[in-house]
Amino acid sequence: MSVLRKLMDKPAKLFEKGGRLEKLYPLWEAIDTFTFTPGQVTRTASHVRDGLDLKRLMITVVVALVPCTLMAMYNTGLQANLALEQADLGQLTGWRNAVMHAVGFGYNPGSFLACLFHGALYFLPVYIVTVAIGGAWETLFAVVRKHEINEGFLVTSLLFPLILPPTIPLWQVAVGISFGVVIGKEIFGGVGMNVLNPALTARAFLYFAYPAQISGDKVWTAVDGYSGATALAVIKESGLGTIAPSGLFDWNLGDGKLSWIESFIGIEPGSMGETSTLFCLFGAAVLIATGVGSWRTMAGILVGAFVCATGLSLVESSANPAFALPFHWHLVIGGLAFGAVFMATDPVTSPFTDTGKWVYGLLIGLLIILMRVVNPAYPETVMLVILLMNVFAPLIDYFVIQANVKRRAARYAA
Repeated sequence: MSVLRKLMDKPAKLFEKGGRLEKLYPLWEAIDTFTFTPGQVTRTASHVRDGLDLKRLMITVVVALVPCTLMAMYNTGLQANLALEQADLGQLTGWRNAVMHAVGFGYNPGSFLACLFHGALYFLPVYIVTVAIGGAWETLFAVVRKHEINEGFLVTSLLFPLILPPTIPLWQVAVGISFGVVIGKEIFGGVGMNVLNPALTARAFLYFAYPAQISGDKVWTAVDGYSGATALAVIKESGLGTIAPSGLFDWNLGDGKLSWIESFIGIEPGSMGETSTLFCLFGAAVLIATGVGSWRTMAGILVGAFVCATGLSLVESSANPAFALPFHWHLVIGGLAFGAVFMATDPVTSPFTDTGKWVYGLLIGLLIILMRVVNPAYPETVMLVILLMNVFAPLIDYFVIQANVKRRAARYAA
């Protein structure tokens, strides 16, 4: 490590003030502090001392996302291999087909490595484009403003690919992340000042700009010419019985049915990283244990979703079978778990007060289920609901603080 430290220190003068590469200091600083803990220490009296800086906080979120990322690659490849096997579409064409055969993998849904590798051929290009384009925007704004590169993009760059379909054109990925970083964050001043979650902002832009590719009522299986209705769309149209077997723990891989346990693990079509509630729970454990993610927000979403789902299930509606969908199915279908763990807990765009986090989570849970069931146009509403509540987060904190001020004033009134 000392050798690497010396290698980093040698060119430091070139990037520091007065050096020939002074304008590129943000880029050098980002690489240096990502590799080593910053060497600066507080020389004056400080009020708060903590070993966790912004970079380490963001890396913690990235670590929590690793299980969902691995599952995203495996499930994407699995769904593609199942589609090829069932629909008899033959082998894929293009460079992915050449790579699969070059390494000796076939399109076998029973092979873990074949599915993981096949899915990686879809996920990694999306991730690379996201990092390259989004990182270029981050660097440009840092150079122009003459400040360090914000570490928040470490999380945004991983969240964004996970909420996209595997077949999305890469140019749309570039356009979407550009909108999310520039319009969703940088114009407000960067990390800590943005009102909306940048990854969700980018996803919402693509949804409204290119609805034909991202409509929410179709699944995105990594096979050209193959698509089908999402589980939510099928349930809203025909009811739970048309897609799910009678047993919650039946294993029906490849037979066109979807059991609760399959959906809980994430063996279902959809956005690449949102399908697995199980791996979202692993991420939640990491975030809660480290204090990075608020358990109050997560718990509030679950309580709100449970109350709304239970209440709607008491309403009999022959026109909309989704009213009868119980909470335990709402939890494992769509992006509810992923949104609750990784999106709604964004410390910048969510409330800061403890009571505000409960209110924020409850409203998100209630609105997700209400709009998911009642809204006839768009079966999955997690993205839009969280963005809506991002706007109201400061207002929630304001009313909570004002209520505390009034209680204290009444308590200590002469």
